[in-house]
Amino acid sequence: MNLEAVIDQLNECLKHEWTGVAQYAQASFIIEGVWREVYAKTFIENAEESFGHAKLVGDKIVSLGGIPAATRNEIKQTRDLKEILENSLAFESKAVEMYTKALELAEGNRPLVIFLENILEEEQEGVDEFTKLLRNSEASSAAGLDSKTA
Repeated sequence: MNLEAVIDQLNECLKHEWTGVAQYAQASFIIEGVWREVYAKTFIENAEESFGHAKLVGDKIVSLGGIPAATRNEIKQTRDLKEILENSLAFESKAVEMYTKALELAEGNRPLVIFLENILEEEQEGVDEFTKLLRNSEASSAAGLDSKTA
């Protein structure tokens, strides 16, 4: 296992999680209309999950001898509900990709592999959930309840 490569990848994951905190919190703030009651809580819960992952990954980076990243990537913002859901699905999909890469780099360190698998499982659940929510969004749009009228 190349420790430096693992730490670098974990820092990329950490920056992604910091981005999630900001992006999901922002989405919870700006969602309006009849869908606010449904989605604001979902987005804030996702922000909290990203923060939880950031804490875990930051601590792991330090335990491996690295310094955790204190920056984030650019967030995507929109008032359109369907776009927010699409951005969220893309965000979760990217997280799955990033943690999968970290897992590959951690090969041979079973405790680290298990640590990353646990986070990866939660990220995949996010992909699954936003995929289902987008199906609901498409059905709402077909029924005339799209995010621009809601």
